[in-house]
Amino acid sequence: MADTNAPDRGRDIVIDVDLSKRTSELADKNLALLKAHGVRGIDVLGSVGSGKTTLIKQLVRRLKDRYAIAVIAGDITTRIDADRIEAEGVPVLQIQTGGACHLDGEIVRRALGRLDLDAIDLLIIENVGNLICPAAFPIGTQTRLLLLSVTEGPYMAVKHPVMVRQADVAVINKVDLADAMEVDVTQLADDVRSVHPQIKVVSIAARSGEGIDGVIAALEL
Repeated sequence: MADTNAPDRGRDIVIDVDLSKRTSELADKNLALLKAHGVRGIDVLGSVGSGKTTLIKQLVRRLKDRYAIAVIAGDITTRIDADRIEAEGVPVLQIQTGGACHLDGEIVRRALGRLDLDAIDLLIIENVGNLICPAAFPIGTQTRLLLLSVTEGPYMAVKHPVMVRQADVAVINKVDLADAMEVDVTQLADDVRSVHPQIKVVSIAARSGEGIDGVIAALEL
């Protein structure tokens, strides 16, 4: 007699394939929408505390006179990050996921519907602080920027290869703390390139603004 409690591996695979296909389709639709309105979208990814909000503030500060910028701030709860970015004088739409560890195409699609895309040149999306879940959920931007901090240790790139491979630009943050954290920034950058040889790598200290112009150049802005 068949064990009715046994896992149906074939069915599990079908579900995974369907989810992956729908995720890709939603991302493609979002990207098409941004392109139709002439909006450049950047998905900023990084762990909690890596410095995503500080980096975005620095980018906004330098670019807001050249581009009409809007920001979508994704977080599990609170408006703390959104309020910090909004202080730079650009519109910020807060998304609270209520526990979900990532943004996805559907969430971003609804957010895009609340923005005047014709009034925007550049859309920066701060994803939820996590380097695992967002790897499986592209949201439909032209560029994915991965932020790694030396305070997370020397092995972040090799421990998160899927996320590294999906990024276009890798930014190593808090390099001013590298000696205290006993992290070799050059080795960390080499690790990033060993996972993704074509990726652009920039080292910064976001709080002081060191290296931000290099990020802008890597993003071709």
